[in-house]
Amino acid sequence: MSLNTFGKLFRFTTWGESHGAAIGCIIDGCPPRIPLSEKDIQKYLNERKPGSSKFVTQRKEEDKITILSGVFEGKTTGTPIMLIIWNKDQKSKDYSEIKNKFRPGHADLSYFLKYGIRDYRGGGRSSARETASRVAAGAVARKVINHILKKDILIQGAVVQVGKLAINPRNFNWKEVRKNSFFSPDKKILKTWEEYLTITRKKGSSLGAKIIINAKNVPAGLGEPVYGKLDAELAGAMMSINAVKGVEIGSGNDSIELTGDQNSDELRVDKRKKIIFSSNNSGGILGGISSGQDIDVSITIKPTSSILKLQKTINDKFKNTTISTKGRHDPCVGLRAVPIAEAMMACVLADHIMRNKAQCS
Repeated sequence: MSLNTFGKLFRFTTWGESHGAAIGCIIDGCPPRIPLSEKDIQKYLNERKPGSSKFVTQRKEEDKITILSGVFEGKTTGTPIMLIIWNKDQKSKDYSEIKNKFRPGHADLSYFLKYGIRDYRGGGRSSARETASRVAAGAVARKVINHILKKDILIQGAVVQVGKLAINPRNFNWKEVRKNSFFSPDKKILKTWEEYLTITRKKGSSLGAKIIINAKNVPAGLGEPVYGKLDAELAGAMMSINAVKGVEIGSGNDSIELTGDQNSDELRVDKRKKIIFSSNNSGGILGGISSGQDIDVSITIKPTSSILKLQKTINDKFKNTTISTKGRHDPCVGLRAVPIAEAMMACVLADHIMRNKAQCS
């Protein structure tokens, strides 16, 4: 299987399957002499790991990271960094009854049609289990950003809609996001979401979600037109996350309802000759290059495809049948996607910061 590597100068390759012995990644291109420990990575993995609440999969994984190479005496050496996470709570028997059936909405059928073989245990390589490796790579990317810029880029995400129920924008508070298991910036909607998910789960179904990702203190000049545009690569990075079906930059789809004068972000300079924008409909990217404003991205995540409700499908003999997916699954997979989306934002920005430094420093 090709294209398991992401990035150009800051690159990572993920490996492993949902029910294999382990998962992990190899990071190449990381500059030397950056302080790095397992603790630096673990704190982000803890935010993504399963079993954190009753509204996510109850698979119990520690997601404990181990650095196998590329770090000596607490600092990166400039050589490939290999990271490993051992799988410890696989229950492959949960899939034995459906091993010859294709789950609707999953990659089961497309993998089988492409390769003629598939790992039916939790989806194998197509499982969202792979995203733990991305979160680990994102932790290293954050260290790279700080090392090169000598300052942090603040990357933060939040769930702003579950199913049909969106937050009240007037209640938006970034400080609330890490205080609840929904990653919600609106604490007043938590009980409503809990009831909504409970009812949906009891019906044997699931819900989708919308997530926003914001990056502050991003320098101007990141992005390589025409075919390495920052927004294009951010969109590709986000679309590569399991279950993501839509990506918007800035005003995104809402731009269609605006006129040209409403949509354009007018420019002024203050007394210090600092550039001031009247708005940020562009999402901080103009012509594929960062403008110095906040980078604003939103992603739409489809409802979890593994559901208890009986569905029509076919088997590997191409005969009609039905299926009900048992096991431990997220009623809303979007609730654990915030750390993943933040990680992909960090990896894209780290890569472009290195590329910009190479060309324009």
